[in-house]
Amino acid sequence: MEQQKPTKGIAEVPLSILDLAPIIVGGTARESFHRSLDLAQHAEQWGYHRFWLAEHHNMPGIASSATSVVIGYVAGGTKKIRVGSGGIMLPNHAPLVIAEQFGTLESMYPGRIDLGLGRAPGSDQLTARALRRGLGRDGHDFPELLSELRGYFSPELGTGVPGVRAVPGEGLNIPIWLLGSSGFSAELAGQLGLPFAFASHFAPDYLLPALQLYRGQFRPSDALAAPYVMIGVNIIAADTDAEAQRLATSQQQQFLNIIRGRTGMMNPPVDNMDELWTEQEKAYVLRQLSFSIIGSKQTVRERLSQLQEQTNADEWIIASSIFDHQARLRSYELTAEAIKERLE
Repeated sequence: MEQQKPTKGIAEVPLSILDLAPIIVGGTARESFHRSLDLAQHAEQWGYHRFWLAEHHNMPGIASSATSVVIGYVAGGTKKIRVGSGGIMLPNHAPLVIAEQFGTLESMYPGRIDLGLGRAPGSDQLTARALRRGLGRDGHDFPELLSELRGYFSPELGTGVPGVRAVPGEGLNIPIWLLGSSGFSAELAGQLGLPFAFASHFAPDYLLPALQLYRGQFRPSDALAAPYVMIGVNIIAADTDAEAQRLATSQQQQFLNIIRGRTGMMNPPVDNMDELWTEQEKAYVLRQLSFSIIGSKQTVRERLSQLQEQTNADEWIIASSIFDHQARLRSYELTAEAIKERLE
């Protein structure tokens, strides 16, 4: 039975960050990692709750393929912000390896590590095959992989391989989140009593049905007494609406390249996207990015408040694909200020 919660005001909802460790045109992966750490250190000062990194492969513009390694780098350079995966694509890995990796991270940075899990490949089919070495996993066995993984942390949680122990990992309390953009993970997270994160920053159409499914299917567990939803949203903030709209063209170019079957590094903003896309491409990109907030601090505050009323999110996780690092920092700073001013 669905458990109804009173609608939270936006000032009550924690803000977190989803980072892809973007590699910009003319940049390197090394520079990308330094910028991600710098962002996490600033986010910690601005009051952000979590800093998550996402697993992607064979993408020249994303440096976070070795996600666990980057999590350790960021956690080691910060003091209190939670750091985790948004997410690890479990079908790409042996569950024992993930249990050991995150057991190691939790042992190094106790009480600060999150394990967010997805069932998509996070790559193209050829790369997925290279990662999985012909095991034939396509995501349908995700519940079994999840049960095996949880079993390595505690036999009560799942079904690890008998006689095999995750060291470190066994006995550690590492929060596990399920991530998704459809009803599959929403339903599974609800049935298992796990927190759920929805990827509306790139798949907005199914958001509200997925939230209803998760909350309706939720069963209390040792992990959670009530449903807990974190929602992904693109926010690109600047001192003016016009400046934010220009910064947003870098992200629009990324999605345009995706629908054209191209991959590449993040491009600088442009003055006029109509010179780059067709009307049909424009409509598709804008639909995919419809769950985005682009504008000044006031615009961010007003629009996020509207989305909160629609979704009653327990937490927001923000993605900001911005070419210039200082502008990216400013965007996250303005977003945090928008919420704080609402408190005051």
